[in-house]
Parts: sequence; C-alpha cells; structure tokens
Amino acid sequence: MPDSATATPPPVTGKYAIAIHGGAGIEPAKLSANEKAAYEKALVDCLAVGEKILANGGTALDAVEQTIHALEDEPLFNAGRGAVFNSAGKHELDASIMDGSTRACGAVASVTTVRHPISLARLVMTDTKQVLLIAEGAEKLADSYPRLERVSNDWFSTPARRAEWEAKQAKERAKEPAKDTGPASKGTVGCVALDKAGHLAAGTSTGGMTNKPLGRVGDSPIIGAGTYAEDGVCAVSCTGTGEEFIRASAAFHLAALIRYKKLPLADAAEELLTKILPADAGGIISLDAAGNVALRHNTSGMSRASVDAAGKRVVALGDN
Repeated sequence: MPDSATATPPPVTGKYAIAIHGGAGIEPAKLSANEKAAYEKALVDCLAVGEKILANGGTALDAVEQTIHALEDEPLFNAGRGAVFNSAGKHELDASIMDGSTRACGAVASVTTVRHPISLARLVMTDTKQVLLIAEGAEKLADSYPRLERVSNDWFSTPARRAEWEAKQAKERAKEPAKDTGPASKGTVGCVALDKAGHLAAGTSTGGMTNKPLGRVGDSPIIGAGTYAEDGVCAVSCTGTGEEFIRASAAFHLAALIRYKKLPLADAAEELLTKILPADAGGIISLDAAGNVALRHNTSGMSRASVDAAGKRVVALGDN
C-alpha cells in the first residue's frame, strides 16, 4: 500500500472546483496590455458561468457544458465563433465530454453548422450507443434536436482568424518552413469540474489547427487523448498539437500516473509535460478528487483560470 505522502487524496464532498483553458501557444510577451486584459476578462467571465452552477449545487457535467458554451462564443478562443480556418477556407469543429461518475462519454468531429459542438457531443453520450460521430453523421444527429442552435459555416469566421489563415497559406505558397504562429496555433478550449457531490467531468472543444488539411482531427474529440474524467482519480482537458497528445494518450496517461503510480496530481502533470510529451507540445488543465488543481504547459503560454476546493483563484496567460 502507498504511504500517506503518495496516496491519492480522498474525495471531498460539499466543495467544488473548476478550471478552464483557452488554448496553449499564446505568447503573452507579444500581447499589448489591452490584449492581455481582454484575454483575462474573457477567462474570468467564462469561469464564472461554471462556478455559479457548481456553487448552487449543480452537476460537474452541466458546469462543463455551459462553461464551454461561453468559451465557444468568445471570439478570442479557437472554438465555435473564432475557430480557425482549414485549408479549404472553412471551419470544422471538434468536441468531447466525459462524465467521471460513469465514464460515459461522447464526441463529435468535423462539425460545420452546430453553434455549440460540446452540446452535440453530450447528446452523443446520452442519446446514442456511440462515443464518436463525425461530419455528416454528426450533422444528421443534430438535425434530430431542434433545440440545438444551427448557424452557417461563415458564422464562425472572424477577421483575425482569416488573417492568420491567409498568412499561413502565403508562407506555404512561398515554401517557407511550416511553423504554427499566433494565439490560435495550438488553440482549444476546455473545462474540468468537481461538483459538491464529489463527481468529476471534463470537456474540450476546438476549431483545430490553422490551415489544417480537410478532415484532419486532433486530440480534442478523442477520449483518453484530449479529454478524460474518472471519479476518484482526475478530470483533464488538453490543448496543443493534437497529434502528440494522441500518440501519448495524454489525458488517460495523466489518470494512469495517479491511479497506478499513486502520484499526486501536480507530480503527475509535471511528469506528463516534461517526460512524456515533447517540448512545445501544449498544456493541460486538471482536477483531482480532492479539488486540487494543476494547470501545466510546456509552450510559451496557456490562457487559463481556476478556483480550487480551498477557494484559491488563478487567472494567467504565461508562466506566472
């Protein structure tokens, strides 16, 4: 048996915790004071959505879904409105959600007309026998739910994302070395939550990578790679270069370090980001059963915010 210093802390009830991210790859040093303030305000506002639900006794799953709604509607982040363009000049959106109390999960990929892909992912989880639906299949499922808001594909567009895409295409035409730049280069949004009943949940949503090949899918809709939640262990949402997180089964890898190696959350997050994932891959947000928070990245920055079970609050973009 592990000793008390390394044992997973016991679950808590009657308290809540929540953490969000708006993507890794952001470079705080290149942002103006006004730009930093805008990111921080967006994080605070989105975090407040889920915190209110949890404070009022709501479920972790509802907090995750509604918080990601807010993140998907914030044009600063690469999900929903503000999603990046693919190589064809369109938007293909991915999302996943997982209930830690049952390990039920649902995901969608290459969605093009659903305003809130995270809600469609939840319907895959609750209303079908599948885990992942893509493209036309996911859109067909959405047709069955009039309450799901639908939008034209260009609704997701913003001038900033179009400029990023045009710059990326210009570099490729000039055959310059490929390099992801800009705050959306490794962008994703995510939320993890612990409710007062002691249940965990996690969700992730993204527009993918700027100028991605048509049909490219990263880690965000892959359970165990970009999203994972298990009561008594942890909830995690990842952001970064999706292919690296898929290769590492990153989200489940973090849970395995806690469950099998008996590492505390902070140590498990450190090991994942420094020993398992390559440098500049991205970052994670995570909660354990006791409401401890680990926000970790190996990129230049990661926009993030949290409140743990002890009430400690964090809003940050860089290493601070």
